[in-house]
This record gives sequence, C-alpha cells and structure tokens, in this order.
Amino acid sequence: MARRPRGGALAPYLMILPSGLWMLAFFIVPIVLMVSLSLQTGNLIDGFRQTFHWQNYTDSLNTYGDKVVRSLWYGLIATVLCIALAYPAAYWIAFRGGRHKSTYLFMLLLPYFVSFVLRTVSWKLVLTDNGPILGPLRNHGLLPSGFHVLDTGVAVVSGLTYNFLPFMVLPIYVALERIDERVVEAAYDLYASRAQAFARVVLPLSLPGVFAGVIMTFVPVSSDYVNAEVLGGPQNTMIGNVIQTEYFDNSAYPVASALSFALMAILLVGIFVYARSLGTQDVLEAAGR
Repeated sequence: MARRPRGGALAPYLMILPSGLWMLAFFIVPIVLMVSLSLQTGNLIDGFRQTFHWQNYTDSLNTYGDKVVRSLWYGLIATVLCIALAYPAAYWIAFRGGRHKSTYLFMLLLPYFVSFVLRTVSWKLVLTDNGPILGPLRNHGLLPSGFHVLDTGVAVVSGLTYNFLPFMVLPIYVALERIDERVVEAAYDLYASRAQAFARVVLPLSLPGVFAGVIMTFVPVSSDYVNAEVLGGPQNTMIGNVIQTEYFDNSAYPVASALSFALMAILLVGIFVYARSLGTQDVLEAAGR
C-alpha cells in the first residue's frame, strides 16, 4: 500500500489556519472582550472593574428600547424595499441581459465605488428642500409650504435602501443566473402562463438568493448609524447612533457593550426565526439543484 505523504493529515488544518487566526483575532476575541466589558462597572477616570453587573443589559434596554425597536423597524422596511427594487433588476439582467449582463451589473454597482459617507451626503443634497427633486416641485406650488423630507424617517429609510441595495441585488442575481432556462421553457410547454411559471418555477429556485440577500441586508441596515446621523433628526435616532454616543462621547463602555451585544443577540434570534419560517432545508435543497 502506498504511504500517505508526510504532513498530508495536517494539510487541511494548515489550509484553514490563516482564516482561523483571522477569525480568532478579529471576531472571537473582540466578542469575548465586549461581553466581559458589558458586565463591568466604573468610569473612565477610576477605571472599570469586572463585577458581573448584569443590570447593564436591563438598564440599557429599558432606557434605549425604543431606539432598538426603531432600528429593527427601519431595517425591516429598508430590506423589503430592497427586495422590491432588487428582484426586478436582477431578473431583467439575468434573463434579458444577454451578452451585456456584466455591463449592466457594472453600471448598477458603479455608484457604490464611491465612499459610503459621500454617497449618504449626496443623498442628503438630493432630498434637501431646495434640491433637484423638491425644489422644482416647490417652485411650481406642487408641494405644501411646510413639506420636507430631510430629518424624517422617510429620508433615513430611503438612504438605507439606496446604500444597501447591492447587498440584495447580487445574491438574487446569482440565484437567478443559475436557473436553467430550459426549466422555464418546460413550464411554458406544460401550458403554464408567465405568472404561473414565475410563481412555481423561478421564484422557488431564486429563494436561496432572497434568503442570503435578506441576511446580508437586514443585519447591517439595522445597526447602521451614518444614515440616521446625516439624513435623520432627533426623532429618528437609531441604536447605532446611541452606541456611538455612549462609546465616544460618554465613555460609557459597559453600557455601549451591553447594547452592542444585545443588538447582536436580537438579530441572531431574528435570523433564526426567519430561517425556520422560510424553511432553510428547502432553501438549501433548492440551491443544490
């Protein structure tokens, strides 16, 4: 029998070692430190001590619970809007793009090569009262005198939807691109209408992309703070803004850590419930076909 080369048994472990060290240094260790810090008490002058003060969680959630709910609500609305905008665009590129699919994708993603903050500020200029959209409408008397979009939840959700749209487009496009067109043609041969072929063939086969897109969009949208800071007002503060303020302005590290970990736990529970309700096994089986 031929001998296995030396080090063959260690090869798989050596291959995952770089990524494992990366995850350990930049994910696991920060999470452990954040959990430890969230249970401490003290202040920046006297220092913080580990006292396993679980009340940091209850106090922070009782104080900023409305911000958590608002963040999840904005995230849900923005995610639904992203699906509504991304699916038709991805569908058209996948089935009607022809040999220019890469060009259309590049044109769709081109604005996102610009800085996230710069795009958000540009969106603020678009939505301002005298901007290119509201300005002409106001000058022609088509808008009430007190009408404005900035410093409202509409502006924040609009910015979130715009900035995170590619996170929804790409997974859906990949799922649609993998669908064999002969399967759709077979549905037509069986006298299915376009709506029936879409509902019974295309949509179920594209669910893996929608599933991935929702996860990739909802999590960063719910924890974002840039859009609420630039486009919103005091009544549109999201939990990301609170965490930033507690960390950098108030130096309340335990409270900020407790809020961060609580938000992460809520998002994980939400993703688990979403996966169970959608049927992850069915989605994975559809993706493997």
